[in-house]
Amino acid sequence: MCLMAGMCLMTSCGKSETDYASQAGTIVRDTILGVPCCVYLPCAYAERAREVFPVLYLQHGMYGSEDDWSTQGQLLHWMDSLLQCGAVREMVVVMPDNFLGSMAPAERQALMKAEGSVHWQKLSAEQERAYEMSGYWESHFAQFMEETEQRYHVSTCPSQRAIAGLSMGGFHTMHVSHHLHGQFDYIGLFSPATIPAEPNAIYDPWEEEVRIAATEAKVYWIGIGREDFLYEYVKNYRLWLEANHLEYTYYESAGGHTWDNWQDYICRFMKLLFR
Repeated sequence: MCLMAGMCLMTSCGKSETDYASQAGTIVRDTILGVPCCVYLPCAYAERAREVFPVLYLQHGMYGSEDDWSTQGQLLHWMDSLLQCGAVREMVVVMPDNFLGSMAPAERQALMKAEGSVHWQKLSAEQERAYEMSGYWESHFAQFMEETEQRYHVSTCPSQRAIAGLSMGGFHTMHVSHHLHGQFDYIGLFSPATIPAEPNAIYDPWEEEVRIAATEAKVYWIGIGREDFLYEYVKNYRLWLEANHLEYTYYESAGGHTWDNWQDYICRFMKLLFR
């Protein structure tokens, strides 16, 4: 069954600049399991050390980095705005460099030493895609979550965990969620690269595991623009979900593979989380 998402709240709710400043969250930099990350922490996180927060693991696209969602995606602005409207629950948002997470530690360290986080400047599209689709990130994501849970006051309960990503981050989201099925009640695919991957222990066979993951999730959310170059791939994936009687929430927008769309999608998705 295909369900349409509700409208995204994109207003400031009449709050003054003083109101926003007093309730604003923060974004901190960290390295988790050797992977550079940006982490959104809600207001008063430090003062509420005994409280456990829901957590969203949010991934960028190909040629991106851990900064993408906080800079181009303006996550801090949208998160604070929606919180102050009461449209979303307070949560921690972990934004890893999922490309560097797709590399073994020795290769990752060598590339970071040579290039910092601007890894795409020296790698061809074929090299980048080979790393992204190696299965390494998916096979180590459980360890990444464990280290995150040791560092931050975040829940270990699937009902308080979400995972989402755009483009290649959508590819990782799809495969992490089926590889670790039962660990995320909320799964968000934004213009996802649902293109086939080379068979390996993580991706093959994937169909049965996707069936399990989609059945167990409370929300399996897909968003895509009608002019997006991945539109037909996503259409075929939706047809497969429907043929297997798997429910999902679908939102189709105008436009293509753009941050305007992804900002819209993250707002819509976050409003459904942890209810």
